Amino acid sequence: MSKNVLIITGDAVEALEVFYPYYRCIEEGIDCTIASPVKKKLQTVVHDFLPEMDTFTEKWAYKIDSHAAVEDVNPADYDGLIIPGGRAPEYIRMDKKVQEIAAHFLSEDKPVGVICHGQLVLTPIREHVKGRELTAYTACQPEVEAAGATYIDELIHVDKNIVSGHAWPELPLFMREFFKILGVTEGVKA
Repeated sequence: MSKNVLIITGDAVEALEVFYPYYRCIEEGIDCTIASPVKKKLQTVVHDFLPEMDTFTEKWAYKIDSHAAVEDVNPADYDGLIIPGGRAPEYIRMDKKVQEIAAHFLSEDKPVGVICHGQLVLTPIREHVKGRELTAYTACQPEVEAAGATYIDELIHVDKNIVSGHAWPELPLFMREFFKILGVTEGVKA
């Protein structure tokens, strides 16, 4: 039976963190839906590091279509959830429906993959992350801890049904661990 994965994001999502999971899911024969606050063509961004800067840079990247507005999403229709990083999590976490969707996956012990700044989406639903262990982009450590979770200083961390990743360079291992908890054996489907 085919699996269904939901990716929740918005404008200013880190390009690699949305494109890589989306295409890996398709490659594995998984139905994948990208949802955002409004169904539209989303503007992705590229974050990179320069030796002369203390933080990352941001440039516009490719656009990607969202397939659904979060208001039209029934989380019960999906087997797993991925929340990419970038700046999108800063504002989509305020959307009550986004909070309800994320809470559904956590309360039902369904696979959840969050990477980089994606963990910010989990911080408003403290009751679902309190006592859990998460890694995230280093600058998100205060928010992870304020939500009652334990920040783990690792590139990838798995805590039961949650796979959390530090940033886009960890995407191959992030997706491998996500597929494990989703119950998908990796390999191109013919």
